[in-house]
Order: sequence, then C-alpha cells, then structure tokens
Amino acid sequence: MALAFTFPGQGSQAVGMGKALADSFASARAVFDEVDEALGQNLSQLMWDGPIEEITLTENAQPAIMAVSLAAMAALKSDFDVDVTAAKFVAGHSLGEYSALCAAGALSISDAAKLLKLRGQSMQKAVPVGQGAMAALLGAEMDQAEQAITQAATSGIVTIANDNAPGQIVISGDKAAVDAAIAAIKEMGVRKAMLLPVSAPFHCPLMQPAADAMAEALKDAQMSNPSVPVVTNVSAGPVSDAETLRAQLVEQVTGKVRWRESVDAMHAAGVEQFVEAGAKVLTTMLKRHIKEAQGTALVTAEDLEAFAASLKG
Repeated sequence: MALAFTFPGQGSQAVGMGKALADSFASARAVFDEVDEALGQNLSQLMWDGPIEEITLTENAQPAIMAVSLAAMAALKSDFDVDVTAAKFVAGHSLGEYSALCAAGALSISDAAKLLKLRGQSMQKAVPVGQGAMAALLGAEMDQAEQAITQAATSGIVTIANDNAPGQIVISGDKAAVDAAIAAIKEMGVRKAMLLPVSAPFHCPLMQPAADAMAEALKDAQMSNPSVPVVTNVSAGPVSDAETLRAQLVEQVTGKVRWRESVDAMHAAGVEQFVEAGAKVLTTMLKRHIKEAQGTALVTAEDLEAFAASLKG
C-alpha cells in the first residue's frame, strides 16, 4: 500500500504536546533538545507545562508543532527502523511544510526551528491585532466562497486562505471584509461561517511583510533536494528541487494552502494511506474527504508501534 507522510499546521498545539514521545524515546527527546538549543529557549518545558496562552503564541506554536512531528519521525526511524523513504510523498499543511522538508532531509531541524520562530514573529507583526481576521466557511462550495469574496471586496482585502477539504474553506483578510464575506455566504444558505480565534490573518496579501522577511532569511538557509518528493501548498504537486522549494516557502506565506488538491493529487498518484506525524488534525479532515483512504495518526508510542508492525505484517 503506497503511503504519504503528512505534517500538521497551527491549531494542534496543547499543553503536554510531545511529552509522552520524549519520555518513551531518547531519539524523540534529542529532537526537542535540538530545537531548544537552536532557539536558545526552553521551548520543550513550555510545551509540556504551559501555560497554553504562551504555547499558542504564533512564534512558539510553529516550532513546537514541528518539533512534535519530527520527534515522532525520529522515534519511528530509530526505534522501529521505518524512515521517510517508506513514503511515496511527504506534505505539510502551512508550517507543516517545514516539518515535511526536515523529514525528507531538505532542511535541518535547527534551521527549520529558527525559520519558524521568525515566520511566527513576522506574521504577528505584519498586521496590527484586531485589524485582520480569518473565518471558516463550513459546508461552502468553492464557487460560493469566491462569490462571497467578490461581494465583500469593497470592504477591503479578503481571499481564500485554506482549501482544506470539501466543505471546509477558510478565508482571511481585513476584519471588515471578512465580516462582509461571512454575511454574504450566510445569505447563500451556507450552514456555518464563523470567525476563528487567531491573532493574525494568515495566507493572504496582508502577510506580504512576513513573506519579505522569510525571503531574506531563506536566502541564506542551507537546503538540499528532498529524499522524497514534497507535495507543496503552493503547487499542490510534487517538488524535488531545493531551489523551487525555497521559493515556494516564500510564496506560501501570502498564498492559499491547497490542501484538498494536494490530498487529491497524492491519492490520484496511488497513495492509499496518509500517515500524520504528531497530531490527528489532518487525519480527521481526511475522513471527510476521501473515505476509502486510510488515515493513520502517530501521536503516542503505541501508535508508532502499531504502524511499524502494520508495515511488516
């Protein structure tokens, strides 16, 4: 059975994240130590003890989520002799693309941690708190979302930020324009449209200052061709060239996360099992998207053991 490793984005943070992996596997603990050292910050202690308000800060949440994903991958390789080359593709949702690149050997853990810290800080600084917003349109079709955005354009900037799964679209932009789009989509009879509790409007043109900061930082980052093709947010197709990946990491700051299309592309290429490293967010979305595909979440030591056994079984 062909499989893909997937890596979650922001929203999967919680107090205690990754603690069980660190306690169970020395290889996982080493990943958290490497991230702490790279950042000059005891991020792992914050992740395990809280408070949640500190973990949820974008500059902490992004490297923390990456660390948990890569701890799971490290334990899988070290303790169960399964590595990323078991997969046909890797893919990550938004910041998860950095996790995917690390897993595939294109980027070091230390560099990814530093880049994600900067990415989080730059995204937060790009738009004053309260000026931007994001909203989930649940049950909306893409043409309805686009129509709502067109109607709201007179109120400011608003674009589709995430195309996550059928009926799960996220929009982002100026608060007034997002509010107008919510009102427009509700008039179309869409069952649920709600503001998201985020501190900045990610994946929209308002993030251009953050994209500029990332372009500068990524210029100097050491990147290699990945050992497994990366299905990127920007292209929704496989990329194996380091320089293309570098450019697309900049583009994805302001661009749409094309997750639904990415999953469709991997499934069309023969992937039947989607294995999420470190959380269950993407696995839950998969169940609503491609019912015949198998979703596997690697969160606990038992998850890793069961998954490794299934490959050998």
